[in-house]
Amino acid sequence: MAAPATLLFDLDGTLIDSAVGITRCAAHAFERLGEPVPDAATLRSWIGPPLRVSFMPLLRDEQRVERAVEHYRERYETHGWAEHEVYPGIGQALEILREAGHRLAIVTAKNEPHARKIAAHLPFGHLFEEIVGATLDGRLSHKPELIGEALQRLGADARDCRMIGDRRMDMEGAVHHGMRGIGVLWGFGDRDELHAAGASALAMTPAELPLCIG
Repeated sequence: MAAPATLLFDLDGTLIDSAVGITRCAAHAFERLGEPVPDAATLRSWIGPPLRVSFMPLLRDEQRVERAVEHYRERYETHGWAEHEVYPGIGQALEILREAGHRLAIVTAKNEPHARKIAAHLPFGHLFEEIVGATLDGRLSHKPELIGEALQRLGADARDCRMIGDRRMDMEGAVHHGMRGIGVLWGFGDRDELHAAGASALAMTPAELPLCIG
């Protein structure tokens, strides 16, 4: 086991399979706007990036994007936040990492109130020292900014941290701060995407995570 580090975990696609909640809420937003709902593959590609980044190419208008975000959150608040499954084995991996002395935190592009609500209901939510998410106004929404906020809150040195996630945004955020990025292959990204974005290690399963931290 590696020397203790601060481990920053993405949420969607890393700790939980949230595809159902996210895609249903995105479809709800398009329906409320009277727009055609994108196909399933397009909606699935939205898992990871900030909402405004995903809506803009299709709606092409800042005001409509803001309305779409409001409609998305409207359904997420009542239904979407609970429409997820915990990945098998992730809880055990987190326990092993915490027992080894690592500090654990969540860093997600999901808005922070929702991220905290989800974490509070996860069986391993108590293991996380901090939860950093996007601000409702979009001021903090991209991974480099969110990781920077986490480093500040935790008083951590980037060289002693690892960013663990399933999408290129997680790895690019790690590279931006000069920390190692560990890609996970049970989420929504693939090996090529993660390698191209700068992942220094890949975990096929949660059980492999402790071996990738060094």
